[in-house]
This record gives sequence, C-alpha cells and structure tokens, in this order.
Amino acid sequence: MTWEAMWPLLWQATLETLGMVLPSALIAQVVGTALGTVLTLTRPGGLRPQAATYRVLDVLVNVGRSLPFIILLVLLIPLTRLITGTSIGSVAATVPLTIAAIPFVARLVDGALRDVPGGVIEAARVVGATTAQTVFKVLLPEARPALIHGFTVMLISLIGYSAMAGAIGGGGLGDLAIRYGYQRFETGVMVATVVALLVLVQGVQWVGDRAATRADHR
Repeated sequence: MTWEAMWPLLWQATLETLGMVLPSALIAQVVGTALGTVLTLTRPGGLRPQAATYRVLDVLVNVGRSLPFIILLVLLIPLTRLITGTSIGSVAATVPLTIAAIPFVARLVDGALRDVPGGVIEAARVVGATTAQTVFKVLLPEARPALIHGFTVMLISLIGYSAMAGAIGGGGLGDLAIRYGYQRFETGVMVATVVALLVLVQGVQWVGDRAATRADHR
C-alpha cells in the first residue's frame, strides 16, 4: 500500500482512537475519583470509617482490576448494545473502556489521597474543617501531582486497551492494524500503526509529566 493510500486510513484510525480514549478517560476519572475518595474516607482510620462500605467497595475495585480487558469486552457486549445500540465500532468501545478504567482510577486515587501527610489533615480538622472541606480543600489539592500522574498512566493504558478493542471490531488503530496490517499482510500499515501508537503514548506522557511538575508546589 502506498503512503498516499495509507495516510487517510491512518489519520481516520487515529481520530477514532482518540474518540474512544478521551471520553472514556474523562468519565472514568470523574467516577473513579469519587470512588477512590470514598475508599479513603471509609477505610479503617479514615475520616469517616465504615467497615462494611469499605469492604464492599474494596472487593468491587479488586474484582474490576483483575478481569482481563479482552474478557471484559465480551462480558459487556449486552450492556454495550443496551447503551449504544451496537457492540462494534469506536462508540461502542467506549463502554468497556470506561468500565475497565474506573476501578483502576479508584485505586490510584485512593493511594494518592492516603499519601497526603497526616499532619496536614489534622491541621484542617483542628481549625474546624468539615469532611467535605477537608476533601476538596486539603486532600485533593495536596494530592494533585499524584492524581495527574495517575490520570496519565490511565490514559496510556486506555490507548493500549483501545488497540486491543480493535481486534473485535472496535475501530481505531488496533482495527487498522488487524484488518490491513495482519489480514492483508501489509507490513507498512502495521509499522505505521505501531509508530502512531508510540507517538500518542509519548505525547501523553510528556504532557502529563509537565502538568504534574507544574502542579507540584513542594
């Protein structure tokens, strides 16, 4: 395949990958941050310890993280059809991508919040800060660099997952690599998709590192 014929396919596949990854990442970050915050608050020794709630959420997060993504893709086909009306294409792929990322984000957020120095939290409580004020004015701001690093890691993971989704018709760069690179023995297409994925990952990592550095005021 010539470069002139490959370029439009590569560009379209890259846009489809971004169209899958970015909405999934944003939704997962919002839901996962809320879930991770609840884990931090309800764990033993947290600001609002609730053993039963913590155990249930902890198990759910662990189960969600332990499922291989390719299996999750198949398991969620009925839900994907219910939400999007189809189980193939880049729009449909956002459902399993989002659900796969939520427990991953929750665990990263939980770890980031638990790393906030206890003295900072105690100082906020001493001056009469409520739980909500402690979360939004102390915990989340203090953990911002770690949260940005976590978002970066999650985004890179979703790029890899989106390529895997292409194996079952999810669209994007993975689908291009399978249909043209593998099935039609177009080595040039395979190499081009790998390069495009590497560029995406490196770009996300560079932006994430810079953002985390700027957010770290220590």
